[in-house]
Amino acid sequence: MKRRALVSVSDKRGVAAFARRLHKLGFEIISTGGTARALEEAKVPVTQVSEVTGAPEMLAGRVKTLHPMIHGGILADLDDPDQVMELVDHDIGPIDLVCVNLYPFEETIAGGAEEKEAIEQIDIGGPTLLRAAAKNFKSVTVVPSPSFYKEVAAELELGLVEETTRRRLALEAFRRTAEYDASISTWLAQQVEKDATVPKNDSSTEESPADTAAEDDGFPEVLTKRYERVLPLRYGENPHQAAAYYADAENSGHLLTGVERLQGRPLSFNNLYDVDAARTLLADLSEDGRAAAVIIKHANPCGASVADDLAEAYRKALASDPTSAFGGIVALSGAVDGELAREISKVFTEVLISPSFDEEAREVFSEKPNMTLLEAGPIARPNLSAKHVTGGILLQETDRVESGEEYEIATSLRPSPDALGDLLFAWKVAKSVKSNAIVLAKDEATVGIGAGQTSRVDSSELAVRKAGERAQGAVAASDAFFPFADGIEALAGAGVRAVIQPGGSKRDGEVVEAADKHSLSMVLTKRRHFLH
Repeated sequence: MKRRALVSVSDKRGVAAFARRLHKLGFEIISTGGTARALEEAKVPVTQVSEVTGAPEMLAGRVKTLHPMIHGGILADLDDPDQVMELVDHDIGPIDLVCVNLYPFEETIAGGAEEKEAIEQIDIGGPTLLRAAAKNFKSVTVVPSPSFYKEVAAELELGLVEETTRRRLALEAFRRTAEYDASISTWLAQQVEKDATVPKNDSSTEESPADTAAEDDGFPEVLTKRYERVLPLRYGENPHQAAAYYADAENSGHLLTGVERLQGRPLSFNNLYDVDAARTLLADLSEDGRAAAVIIKHANPCGASVADDLAEAYRKALASDPTSAFGGIVALSGAVDGELAREISKVFTEVLISPSFDEEAREVFSEKPNMTLLEAGPIARPNLSAKHVTGGILLQETDRVESGEEYEIATSLRPSPDALGDLLFAWKVAKSVKSNAIVLAKDEATVGIGAGQTSRVDSSELAVRKAGERAQGAVAASDAFFPFADGIEALAGAGVRAVIQPGGSKRDGEVVEAADKHSLSMVLTKRRHFLH
């Protein structure tokens, strides 16, 4: 019996060459609409699907292959004599190969298409064909992408497609239909959420806030995401843990988008976590176009600065805590030249991130083969961020320091213009420091950071100890309110002259009173920046 292949594709790259190879192997090619025309133009013999079904394509192409003459031929278990007899009784020929790729729904919505256009790009017959062929991989070879044309044709030319290959192709087909359905459901959920924000004309029915909260808060009832493996990693947080990096397949940008590794060891699990912290803080500090430098250790900044000159920004960031900077991650907002490269090379740096490195810098760093150089521009920060917990995720709006926020000066003493600049700089850095966070800064550079302590006074004392004499005349930022005046007392005792913090404590009065007592100026932001 002559073998048959159903070929119906949206992406027609390479399909004519593939179909020609099938024809030479003795396959009858069954096809639909545009694919059939493309094959005819390429002089590949083709049978229209309507000749097989005895029914025309209908409803502007919405119905083509949804017919027992097609799906009976795909789904029949050829090892079951009863099913084979049913095919004979109904004059249905088996279909041995199904080559299908789907309407470009993802590309259509990515281009901002209107709802009507998007709906027309929801493929029905294609996923049905893929799922049917994949289910019956014991008897049918499914080809869900042009990337498999050469492999399948090569195996057929040797005689047949091995069952192990058919099983793997079936997996790829089910993966493709799953991601396709996820894209549609995500898009449709967005349309439903938009509907929920439109005021109702009918005022006779009142809904409580609790009734509508789940509909209009921007968080879907069901979150469907697909992640693709980008990098195998040497190991996880510890050498005994295996690990890999996966990126959101539906997002055009992720942590390593546009990043090129120029030299050094492959990135590790911990490297990537630190790179994310470094690039995020760097984006916050370089928004105004000034040179910025960030040094990260264990996901916490140990040094950060902005300046008019990149080398100066790096020197100030390093001076914040040179001991902790050893083996850290450095991120810079500008190009690295030979002179700066020589300065950076004096300190062991595990990963260095910059938009570019000149030829002299590359030569300098070539003598440090274990230092990983990453060429990377600004990071695209998502609107939503997630943290994983056992068996689930916590999803939230991405935290930002908003420009133009209105702050309140709570003390009788107002901060000087230069102190206010340092306060706003420290406030941006505090957002990237693990809670409880206290950041001391002077001349738009950190001089002491207290991170991750279980009490705010401990963080204050740690930041003061890190700063040493540099605390004199510095300013401080706290990521959350001071619950007691003891934190202010610790800062004031070290010579800190101004503090920025959210406020909101029951004891704000006592805290402000302590600041006034020590002649500190205090700015209240009324916004907290916890980072756990």
